[in-house]
Amino acid sequence: NKHEPMPTPISDPPRSPYPQTVAASGIIEAVNENVRIAPPVSGLITKVFVKVGEQVHEQAPLFQLDDRELRAQLLTREAAIPPLQAQIDEQKYKIGDLETQLRRLQSVHDERAVSEDDLKRTWYALEMAKRGAQRLHANLKQATAQRDEAAILLDRLTVRAPRNGTILQVNIRAGEFAALGSAEPLILLGETEQLQVRADIDEVNAPLVVPHAGGTASIKSMANRKIPLTFVRIEPYVIPKKSLTGENTERVDTRVLQVIYRFERPSFPVYAGQQLDVFIERQPSSMPNGT
Repeated sequence: NKHEPMPTPISDPPRSPYPQTVAASGIIEAVNENVRIAPPVSGLITKVFVKVGEQVHEQAPLFQLDDRELRAQLLTREAAIPPLQAQIDEQKYKIGDLETQLRRLQSVHDERAVSEDDLKRTWYALEMAKRGAQRLHANLKQATAQRDEAAILLDRLTVRAPRNGTILQVNIRAGEFAALGSAEPLILLGETEQLQVRADIDEVNAPLVVPHAGGTASIKSMANRKIPLTFVRIEPYVIPKKSLTGENTERVDTRVLQVIYRFERPSFPVYAGQQLDVFIERQPSSMPNGT
């Protein structure tokens, strides 16, 4: 019947600095939210250009997919253009020669020297040459479009950063196969220079939160060190809570209202994906029954 004493907590529980408060759980994320980089098509990865923690600029290459097939297509389509251009040049010369012949025949007014059949035959040959030139120009335009299409598809196989940011995760290696629709992002990109907190408020407490309400947050292991929060916005759609593990696909029964707060980096390190205890100031006017 011996009663063991309660163990001393490792750290004090978080406490609200406000007389009336709404408690929430929050998670740190990039200001513009993280970008889950995916491949445009399934393919073999040949090169990875970035490492975790590296700063990248917009349009910087992230990784390269196998492009040998498209390079071969591009060479074939480029090779089809010079012969068409040569045929067009030859047809232009032919048209110029026929136009000269037709003008010469038309300048002769003596019907005994030039027959009507010669005029018609030369005019008809000129018209056919012009139509042939039009077909060649159309073929050249099509061949150029096919070459440009191959070049665009080839460039697409070099996956680039959609914006400035920091590489948070690299889940691929050269030689691996990148598949479409993978649950795990190949590369996770975020802007860690500026961070924000996404606070999940239980739907029961959602009516107690008003826009521009102040807030503070604290890391779970450092409850005594507060991080001042600046209100950004309320996302006006209640969703299933999904921040227990940080996975985007997680769903539980609790539904929450999400409020976004921004904060300045504290003196101690914080990281994207880290969970926080959030306390939002509760205004007297928001209390039930006016109490």
